[in-house]
Amino acid sequence: MENQLFIYNTLSRKKEAFKPLVPGKVGLYVCGPTVYSNSHLGHARPFITFDLLYRYLTFLGYKVRYVRNITDVGHLEDEVEGTGEDRITKKARLEQIEPMEVVQKYMNTFHRNMDDLNVTPPSIEPRASGHIIEQIQVIKDIQKNGYAYEANGSIYFDVEKYNQKYKYGILSGRNLDDIKTNTRQLDGQSEKKNSFDFALWKKAAPEHIMRWPSPWSDGFPGWHLECSAMSTKYLGEKFDIHGGGMDLTFPHHECEIAQNTASRGEESVQYWMHNNMITINGQKMARSLGNFITLDELFTGKHEILEQAYSPMTIRFFILQAHYRSTIDFSNEALQASEKGLERLMAAVKTLAELKASEQSTVDLAGLEEKCYAALSDDLNSPIAIAHLFDGVKMINSIKAGTESISATDLEELRKFYHTIVFDVLGLKEEQASAGGDNHILAETLELLINLRRDAKANKDWATADKIRDELNEIGIELKDTKDGVEWSLK
Repeated sequence: MENQLFIYNTLSRKKEAFKPLVPGKVGLYVCGPTVYSNSHLGHARPFITFDLLYRYLTFLGYKVRYVRNITDVGHLEDEVEGTGEDRITKKARLEQIEPMEVVQKYMNTFHRNMDDLNVTPPSIEPRASGHIIEQIQVIKDIQKNGYAYEANGSIYFDVEKYNQKYKYGILSGRNLDDIKTNTRQLDGQSEKKNSFDFALWKKAAPEHIMRWPSPWSDGFPGWHLECSAMSTKYLGEKFDIHGGGMDLTFPHHECEIAQNTASRGEESVQYWMHNNMITINGQKMARSLGNFITLDELFTGKHEILEQAYSPMTIRFFILQAHYRSTIDFSNEALQASEKGLERLMAAVKTLAELKASEQSTVDLAGLEEKCYAALSDDLNSPIAIAHLFDGVKMINSIKAGTESISATDLEELRKFYHTIVFDVLGLKEEQASAGGDNHILAETLELLINLRRDAKANKDWATADKIRDELNEIGIELKDTKDGVEWSLK
């Protein structure tokens, strides 16, 4: 099977035939999480989207080096202005633990959630804090080429000077005049030449815990710098695909392009790919907006707006049922429809294993395969591919009912095709798809144990209360007493 893959390139704003720099090999970089809190439904979308891309490229025969980073330093509270406290440092201060404890805690949760969602681990998962030397070198290169300046121990990118030779805003479609108009001049930014200049290196304030020595000051790198440094370290100065959520287009990816170009004279990325958002009541789901539902809450049903728990494969199927460049609006009704659709698809896969062959076929197997692969090759059009799979489900059920027939050769091909598309490419796996089963039992059992512990504490039976807490902790369930009651989470 040969299919030319077309992908939408955000940089050119059109679909382009994918041609890797090195025949047969693909370098793929995707922006990973900033690990300062639990992952939510919105975070699942880019990692499922680019897992689909990784799986399909592998299916097409490419050898893929997939790099997905962990941001554990330098991501400040105001992403656009590059101001405020480091998000991880702030969480460490609030929880009264070390910053790297915050990182480890939420990185562990992220990895567990990705395993639940059957997201393939990347080939390399570099951390920003482990690549300070490489980031300092990029800054030196930018300085040497005249596109950075020092101010009180901090280094800033000179956007206006860069724009005289290159174009700042080519990815997001913004021009510098508009950026100037819409950028606020904040207190404390007076050391910048222009308010839209962004930090490459920040001198650490005396109270700032996360700091490293540099030629300019003890400090920390800017958020945008890590991806420029780590992507080119592991994929080369030119590589094929850079992915991430569309909310990263500006300023994060725009600044990456500027840094890459300023340091080496040309952009590093051939194809930029961006997935769209998950919304809730029409508004982007985000930690900063406080309207998010964590993945653990979805898997257990433990959130006030959830009518039930939803299995990880229901979540994965829900995301794959929309094209990655379209928005998805969360609702219980949509997730329940995905749950039913997934059950129907998996039931057909089981039926397929039980079918008996006839002497000849009356079904068009080749047409089904061709349509599915054509959809996936058309900018990863997973909803169209899934629609064709459901056409195949009708075919499978007709064969079972005896109104259609299939030869032994075609039956073997159909089984192989469904296994490849459903499990290998879409990344679904067999599980208890009905969230009304195991997840509800878990939630209700925990509620019972929490109530027993509460009663034990009321009776001053501290030994029993501690035993319940400690034994739950041993099996990976953490109880936390708060002023609003007992909260539990999976470790």
